[in-house]
Amino acid sequence: MSTAPTRAATDPRPRLRDLLAAEWIRFWSLRSMPWVLGLGVLVLVAVNLNAAHYTYTHTEPGGPPPGSGAVAVAVSASFTGLAADLLMLLAGGVGAAVIVGEYTTGMIRTTFAAVPDRRAVLLAKAGVLAAVMLGLGVCASGVSFGLAQALLGRRHAGVSLADPGVLQAVAGAAALAPVCALIGFGLGTLVRHAAASVVTTVLVLFLLPASFNEDRRWSAVVAHAMPFTAWRRLATPDPTHVLLPPYPATALGSWLAFAGWAVGAVLVATAAAHRRDV
Repeated sequence: MSTAPTRAATDPRPRLRDLLAAEWIRFWSLRSMPWVLGLGVLVLVAVNLNAAHYTYTHTEPGGPPPGSGAVAVAVSASFTGLAADLLMLLAGGVGAAVIVGEYTTGMIRTTFAAVPDRRAVLLAKAGVLAAVMLGLGVCASGVSFGLAQALLGRRHAGVSLADPGVLQAVAGAAALAPVCALIGFGLGTLVRHAAASVVTTVLVLFLLPASFNEDRRWSAVVAHAMPFTAWRRLATPDPTHVLLPPYPATALGSWLAFAGWAVGAVLVATAAAHRRDV
């Protein structure tokens, strides 16, 4: 009598930490990934440092006058809107590529055969992706902030993390990376095609927010829920020196928008993987 069914029945279920370790190895097994992430950080830092240099050359040696929104200017020179766009594009593309690559090569079938609990597999993939992209975001925003403030400090125009709203701005830029990566991951699991996944991610991250404005209440609510709009509010430490729309966003609402997109993307990914055949 064969004992194979008995052995299969007594095999322990894979632990989450084992799945996380396996997905970590799988993530870095892509030879291009370290180059993509490394060059991405360098480009982001270079873009932000260029903006800081521009602010430096247009600031008087004695520094800006008090009450002129100097903190907001210094923060905006540390992480620009262009850098945010590039970070969103990079993170969304990496998030989509992580899962679409497995569907394209058919490796996802082997993974699900080894671990039938598809939800656990997708959660492990999302966890590794979020951790790596958070590290990228922290590195890009932290290095950009440090270099920019070191440069602006020569004009007495630099700020520190202890200044009101500055830590929030740096943290918001760092959190933008994992949020957008998870969005790309969720859409990639749903679409399962490389080009279509990237296009869909671009539509959601860039074109969808442009369809709404902040002049009407219902439209402002939707606009404030978009990742870029949420980052922009978090990157504004002193809203008193900004021309605010009729229905401005709040910092708490922006953090909730980040959390909602991240959780929603993971739920979409797990549902799509669980209900659809590979």
